[in-house]
Amino acid sequence: MPIEIVDNSTESRFEVLVDGEVAGFADYRLLPSKIVFTHTEVLPEFEGQGLASKLVGHALQASADTGLRVVPLCPYVRKYIERHAEFQDLVDQHE
Repeated sequence: MPIEIVDNSTESRFEVLVDGEVAGFADYRLLPSKIVFTHTEVLPEFEGQGLASKLVGHALQASADTGLRVVPLCPYVRKYIERHAEFQDLVDQHE
């Protein structure tokens, strides 16, 4: 099952695609120097495959690569950052 993660900037979200089908997404609001993650969701039929983790890891790395600070309003993104020290310096608590 081929997995691809894309930034769908038109919809303001990162998407995880499985066989070309949207299986989950991480919504965001893009500000001049920050990205605010507001919601992460994996569709029920794709749960339990580690897709949310892959999706959020990719989204955080893309944010770091472009120099954006991260505001993790989404509980899943916040927990992911807590468990992955390499992303903790990206956090900006002020929206």
